[in-house]
Amino acid sequence: MEKARKPQIKEPDLAIFKLPLWKRVFDIIFSSMALLCLSPIFIITVIWIKLEDKGPAFYKSKRVGSNYKVFDFYKFRSMYMDADKRITEYKKLNQYTESIAEEATASSATSVNSQKQASFFKDDEQNIILYSDNDATPENDYLKVKRHERSNAFIKLENDPRITKIGHIIRKYSIDELPQLFNILNGDMSIVGNRPLPVYEAELLTSDEYIQRFMAPAGLTGLWQVEKRGNSGSMSAEERKQLDIKYAHTFSFWLDIKIIFKTFTAFVQKEDV
Repeated sequence: MEKARKPQIKEPDLAIFKLPLWKRVFDIIFSSMALLCLSPIFIITVIWIKLEDKGPAFYKSKRVGSNYKVFDFYKFRSMYMDADKRITEYKKLNQYTESIAEEATASSATSVNSQKQASFFKDDEQNIILYSDNDATPENDYLKVKRHERSNAFIKLENDPRITKIGHIIRKYSIDELPQLFNILNGDMSIVGNRPLPVYEAELLTSDEYIQRFMAPAGLTGLWQVEKRGNSGSMSAEERKQLDIKYAHTFSFWLDIKIIFKTFTAFVQKEDV
């Protein structure tokens, strides 16, 4: 039987990033101490996961770190082993999703006059053009978009049936991320750095600008996770990328200490980092 191939990602031409010695020493000391102190939590979590749902306590996926290196990324398993089956059954129980979406889009179409001050003109027997203040859109295209939006909103689950009871708890307190301490000991990651990306996301970031984010270690926490986000508390994907690039250019021992402190503070205050 042919051995399964490791996912490959085309590496763009770039200088090789080398982790500074001070950072590697710090990572080993910090992660070793953390693993020792948190060992009771590890043991309890592993036992609880196995008691609730038989199967491995750890979950691994392929992620891309510094220099576009692909490695096994570890987390505590927070979903049932038959997660895909559960979500399929959940969808079957909600077969009326599409009909609800169609009713919603029909309602949206009839109320478009009040919402967008649109006027309707029949372009031909098969299509109707919706004219608004800013553009003109075929009615069929408009309904498809609204149907898709409505369907996605309905399928998004508040209580995901795939997640175990312990899974909700370890996700809430970021305990599911703790196995990445083994990644740090192994040299795949650092305590502070840019979050490692799934392969499909990293493949989209190979331009001269974005390859700079990979000229820094992959991290358990990082700059954008602790950056103040203003009153809205949100940050765009582009802002995150720019902060990753900023960290790659400016990281230092004291910046790492500052980020670790802010991460701990945010965790205590139960903020999303």
